[in-house]
Amino acid sequence: MPKPTAALLHYTRKTSAIRNFIYLASMSQRFLLSAATLQTPHSGYHWDGSGRRFFEGWYYRVTLPKACQTIAFMYSIEDPIGSQPYSGGAAQILGIDDDYLCRTFPKVQSFWAWPQALGLGHWGRLRHVNSREKPRYLSPLAFHDTVLEGYQATATLHQGRLQEPSGKTARWQYTIQPIYGWGRPDRPQQATAGWFSFLPIFEPGWQVLMAHGLATGWIEWNGQRYEFTNAPAYGEKNWGGAFPRKWFWINCNYFEDEPDLALTAGGGKRQVLGWMEAVAMIGIHYRGQFYEFAPWNAQVRWEVSPWGFWRIEATSDRYHVVVEATTDRPGTPLRAPMPNGLVFACRDTMLGKVYLELRDRRSNHLVIKAHSNLGGVEIGGTGWDNVWTG
Repeated sequence: MPKPTAALLHYTRKTSAIRNFIYLASMSQRFLLSAATLQTPHSGYHWDGSGRRFFEGWYYRVTLPKACQTIAFMYSIEDPIGSQPYSGGAAQILGIDDDYLCRTFPKVQSFWAWPQALGLGHWGRLRHVNSREKPRYLSPLAFHDTVLEGYQATATLHQGRLQEPSGKTARWQYTIQPIYGWGRPDRPQQATAGWFSFLPIFEPGWQVLMAHGLATGWIEWNGQRYEFTNAPAYGEKNWGGAFPRKWFWINCNYFEDEPDLALTAGGGKRQVLGWMEAVAMIGIHYRGQFYEFAPWNAQVRWEVSPWGFWRIEATSDRYHVVVEATTDRPGTPLRAPMPNGLVFACRDTMLGKVYLELRDRRSNHLVIKAHSNLGGVEIGGTGWDNVWTG
């Protein structure tokens, strides 16, 4: 067989490069269109520019089934007007085997966020000390060349690098293809806390931004690199002037033999116009359908121990659902914005065992029965001396 000529090799390489460019461009367009279609209410930044006590927090997560691990990223900004006792930002990571990393960003001027769509970032150390670059979204390459420590995140891209003085390090860059926002994907997306969440009467607000998506890229944790393609991804946020007094949370979008299933459940004591109420909800996305159990359409009951056991049960006109989660791991304390600033206020593990069963009450047909060993579970706040039932 004759050897290829130099011209042929050049043509082949050029054609391959063009094909790769076209593929990446089409994928980027697909991600952007998907993100725009599935953008939920409250995706944008909520701060109104006033000096009242305020925080906003974002949560990104990727599950790595091959490694049997989940890595969660938590970002927050407090009193962004600046010059207040608790003004500043932070980035926390619950990493491999529930290991923990945290970095603070005291300069609120180095934080940016989009008001109309999901987009945020915080810059710490820069490559050029005297750089006067204004904090904003950058291309992945420009971010890499500019920001030595910090992060940026949108509905379709997540990137950053952090290093603790102790020596712990984390670097990451991956794209996201949203699959489910909050609600059926063929309909307008819903506010997780209902239409009342558009009014400033709940403290805090809560919104699941992406119940399920597919992440492709890499994460380095203390020098160990994890590469992944179409790994389950999740995102949510909260905002307001006060965190709940007490809360619990269960989330999982990697179930054995059920690749198109995502669960989010939670409850808490929240402030409404100065008084406290206890509420809970369950949301399930499954094969293009959305099953919602919330105070306005279902009866929701829960039993949550101070640590290790969660059970939430709900009944609507059509369906009955049971969610149980357990763990024998000790959990990792995490920080949350509280009245006295960012302090350790909750306990999490990303290695919880989750069981889900959904039945149609009219026919007693079993719609879903699934389990996972890679669920996220959490308790937070105060008053966890006894089992909480509600």
